[in-house]
Amino acid sequence: MQRLGIIGSGRIGSAVARLAVAAEIHVVVANSRGPESLADFIAELGLLASAGSVRDAAEAGDLVLLSVPLTAYAAIPTEGLQGKTMLDTSNYYPFRDGRVPQLDSHGVTTSELVQAHFDGVPLVKAFNNIMSHHIPQLARPVGAADRSALPIASDDEVAKAEAAALIDRIGFDTVDVGLLVDSWKFEPESDAYTQLYLADPDTPMERMPEAPSAPVPATKLQAALARAGRVRVADRKF
Repeated sequence: MQRLGIIGSGRIGSAVARLAVAAEIHVVVANSRGPESLADFIAELGLLASAGSVRDAAEAGDLVLLSVPLTAYAAIPTEGLQGKTMLDTSNYYPFRDGRVPQLDSHGVTTSELVQAHFDGVPLVKAFNNIMSHHIPQLARPVGAADRSALPIASDDEVAKAEAAALIDRIGFDTVDVGLLVDSWKFEPESDAYTQLYLADPDTPMERMPEAPSAPVPATKLQAALARAGRVRVADRKF
């Protein structure tokens, strides 16, 4: 049975955990508050889920999902992660994370910055361009006519294939965007970011956390990626 370590029990991590368990994948969840804080969530997930330390999640998973604020990734130890594929959901929000000169200057993308910390651990950018409540709304079985696609990027082709297989298993097709240097194409404010998955693309920002979704097939995602222009990160207000 495949196992998924999840570091971070926020909205994205929790949404992926629920889909993974539904796909009969054992999950080991960790957060900064300790395993005891996850008791209710683990009880909800059932027998295929357990809570542990960050190292427990790293060592237990065949793949590991990192879903923490950008300010927190550097505190995650690399022990236990060697030989694993890491899926990184990171986005840079200056209002939350403070200013990061390397990102503001486009010296690196967000996931290139994270990858530098996890040297030797192949990283795949994934799940960062979709709102958490749209993940369960849009998950569909393989072959479903209304299946949605998510973009992925990585500097490691084997890791990218492993991530795509996991994402396929829990309900989504994938579109290969290329290397981590290309991952800006589906970061905040890009054409392939969260608004793409809204049923009403004109939904005001304040209503987006509750707004319903609409399927985004691979062809629609590919078109959004193709027309993407790089957002000036230094001008980002949210």
